[in-house]
Amino acid sequence: MTPRETDQRDEIVPRGPRTGAIVRRLLRYARPHAGLVTLTALCALAGVGLSLWVPVLIGDAVDALVGAGDVDWEFLAWSVRTIALVALGVAAFQWAQGYASNRLSYETVRDLRNAAYDKLHRLPVSYLDTHGAGDLISRIVNDADAVGDGILQGVQQLLTGIVTIVGTLLFMLTVSPEMTVVVVLLTPISMLGAWAIAHFSQKTFAAQQQIQGRLSAYTEEHVGVQRLLNLYGRQVEERDGFGAINGELYQVGERAQFIGSLTNPGTRFVNNLVYAGVAAAGCCCVVTGIPGTLTVGGVQSFLSYATQYTKPFNEISGVLAQVQTALAGAERLFGLIDAPEQEPDAPDARALPEQARGEVAFRGVTFGYDPKKPVLHNVSWHASPGERIAVVGPTGCGKTTLINLLLRFYDVDEGAVLVDGADVRSLKRASLRGAFGMVLQDTWLFEGTVRENIAYGCPAATDEQVQEAARRAFADGFIEQLPNGYDTVIGGASTQLSQGQCQLLCIARVMLRDPSVLVLDEATSSIDTRTEVLVQAAFDAMVAGRTSIIVAHRLSTIRHATRILAMKDGHIVEQGTHEELLAAGGLYAQLYRAQWAQEEAESSATE
Repeated sequence: MTPRETDQRDEIVPRGPRTGAIVRRLLRYARPHAGLVTLTALCALAGVGLSLWVPVLIGDAVDALVGAGDVDWEFLAWSVRTIALVALGVAAFQWAQGYASNRLSYETVRDLRNAAYDKLHRLPVSYLDTHGAGDLISRIVNDADAVGDGILQGVQQLLTGIVTIVGTLLFMLTVSPEMTVVVVLLTPISMLGAWAIAHFSQKTFAAQQQIQGRLSAYTEEHVGVQRLLNLYGRQVEERDGFGAINGELYQVGERAQFIGSLTNPGTRFVNNLVYAGVAAAGCCCVVTGIPGTLTVGGVQSFLSYATQYTKPFNEISGVLAQVQTALAGAERLFGLIDAPEQEPDAPDARALPEQARGEVAFRGVTFGYDPKKPVLHNVSWHASPGERIAVVGPTGCGKTTLINLLLRFYDVDEGAVLVDGADVRSLKRASLRGAFGMVLQDTWLFEGTVRENIAYGCPAATDEQVQEAARRAFADGFIEQLPNGYDTVIGGASTQLSQGQCQLLCIARVMLRDPSVLVLDEATSSIDTRTEVLVQAAFDAMVAGRTSIIVAHRLSTIRHATRILAMKDGHIVEQGTHEELLAAGGLYAQLYRAQWAQEEAESSATE
C-alpha cells in the first residue's frame, strides 16, 4: 500500500521566492563560471564601443561632402576604410560574446540539472510518492531548458542592451547635450510600458510552466501502457484527458504569449515617436541653431545614436517573455532543490555487520502515510534468523507497508522496528538496506547489457559470478539464446524479453548480491508454473539459513513457510503454519479455499 499521489492541479501559481531572489540565486550558480561572465562583458563593451564609433565616422564623412566638386576625398577614403575595419571588429567581438554566453548558459544549466538530479537521491520516499514522476522529469528537463534559454537571452540581449544604452547616452552628450535631453525625457514612457506588461505576465508564465509539468506527468504515465489502453478500449477517454490538459496549456500559453507580445510593438511605437522627435529637433538645430548648433553630419550621427539607443529597449522587451518563462522554470527547479531532504542518520548511528544475522522484529508498530489515517495498528511479530515469514491478506491490508518500514523508507509513528535487536532508526540506512535483497512484482531493467543489469548491485562481480547467478535463477537458458548472449543490450521498455524473463533477471541480480535477508514481493507472479517450481527450488537453496520475508497473493507458493502472518485492515489477525491456519478456519483458510476453488474452476474451464 502506498500513499496516493497528491493532486497538484490547483497549484497554478507557485508560491516561491520573489524574482530578485531567484535572479540572485541563479547568479550564484553562474559564479563558478565567472571567467565566461567576464569575457562576455568585455566582448559586449568592446563590440558596442566600436559600433557606437561608426555614427561619428559616418557623420564626419557626410560633413566631408561640402558640395559638388568640393569633397575631401582623402578624409572620405580614410573614413570608409576605418568603418570597414570597425565592422570587422564588431563582428569578431559579437562572435566571441555569443560563444562565451552560450558556454555560460550550458554550463550553468548543467550544474542546475546535476543539483536537481542529485537532490532526487537525497529525498525521502514520501516526497517521491506524492509527486508525479512526469512532473519531476519536466522540472529537470523542460524547466532547466527554459532557464538556459533565459540565461542566454538575458546575457546576450540584456547585457548588450544596457551597455548600448549607457554608451549611446555618453556619445550623444558629446554631440549635443540639448538633443540628448529630448531623448532621455521620452525614454521612461517606453520603460514603464514594458515593466507593466512584464509584471502582469509573470503569473501567467508561472502557470504555463506548472501546466506543462502536469502534461509531462500525464504523458509519462500513459505512454508505457498502450497495450492496456487498447485492451480496455480507453483510447478515446485518454485522448480526451490529454486534450483537456493540452487545451488548458494552450489557453494559458496563448494568454501568456499575447501579453508578452504587447511589449515589443508598444516600445517600438514609443521609439518611433522618439526618432521623429529627434529628427524634428535636429532640423531646427541645423536651420535655426535652437536649441543647439548642429551640422548635417551631426544630425545624421544623432539619428543613428537615437536608433541605437532605442533598439535595446525593443530587444529587451522582446526577450521578457523568455526571461519570465525562465524565472518560472527556475522557481520550479529550486522548489525541487529546496525540498526537505531525507532525515540524516543519527550522529551515533552504527552500521550493521557485513553479514547480519537476519533477526527481524516489529514491536507495537502503528503507522500511517497520513498520521490521521493509520495503515498499521499496534503490529507486533518476530522472525528469528533463518525463518521464512510469509505475509498474506486482502489488498490494502498493509503488507507492503511492512516492507517500507523494515527498509526505513518511512519511520514508524509509534513502536519500533528491530533488525538484529537494534532499532532501525539507530542504524545507518546504507548498511541496513545493504543487508536486504528485494525482488518485486514490478521489474526494473535499465538500458544496458544483460551482464550489466545482473551486476547492478555488485559492479565488481566477475563474468563467472554473473553467469552463476543466472544459472541459479534459471535465466541462463534464455540468455544464451539472445543475439549476443550476456552482451545483448536490453532496456526498461525492451520488447526482446517477456515479463517473466525480466523477472528472472531481477532474481539473478539479487542472487548475485547474496543478501542476509531476502524480501520477495510477488516475486514469481509473472513466471509460468514450471519455471516457478524451479525458481522456488533456487530460492530454497539461497535462503537456507537466512531470513526471508515473502509477500504473496498466490498462496500455493508459501505453503512451506515457517510462519504465515494473515493481515486485515492493518492488524495481524492470525499467524502460524499453513496446516495450523487451515485447521483454525480463519482468514487464511478462507483466502486459501477461495483461491483453490478459483484455480479448480479455471482448470476445469481450460479442459
